[in-house]
Amino acid sequence: MSEEDKRETSTGEAGQVDNAAESSGTGPDGPVEMPEGEDLQAALREAEARAEENWSQFLRARAEMENLRRRAEKDVAAARQQSLEKLASELLGVKDSLEMGLQAANEDGADVAKLAEGSELTLRMFNQALEKFSIEELNPEGQRFDPEAHEAMAAQEASDVEPNTVINVVQKGYRLGDRLLRPAMVIVAKAPSGSGAGS
Repeated sequence: MSEEDKRETSTGEAGQVDNAAESSGTGPDGPVEMPEGEDLQAALREAEARAEENWSQFLRARAEMENLRRRAEKDVAAARQQSLEKLASELLGVKDSLEMGLQAANEDGADVAKLAEGSELTLRMFNQALEKFSIEELNPEGQRFDPEAHEAMAAQEASDVEPNTVINVVQKGYRLGDRLLRPAMVIVAKAPSGSGAGS
């Protein structure tokens, strides 16, 4: 027998041994135990139980998150409602004062001085209500023009102030915290004609 025939015979025998090992459940390190039918069923049932438990945990977590979201929305709505109630309560006092002042003005022989005093009291009440809710009045006369808080209605020549200085406030502005509710309507100064200075 030639060397080539010997090698083919040896290779064939090795393949038969490997096939026999695979069919008999043996490996290079010895016999391999394959799970039987009952073991497979038990493993499947265990995997299904774990999957069911994980799904239940997911559903519970999702329900809890939804409950948290609803509670947060409810708390925000309640806080907003409470703030509105407080503001309305403050404004009702101002309304009462205005109505009394109007009633007094319509009476015969109305005292102008008393009407003015009542109006000043009403305005003071209103300003106190604004302060309670952190609403700040913007009255920038004499200040440098700020495009973030002021709105220029016109520019007027002025020699006694720096250009871009607010020289007249047409309408006051208001700010709530860091939020601008309404810009102040202003007239700003510009350099007189022929002065050579920029506006």
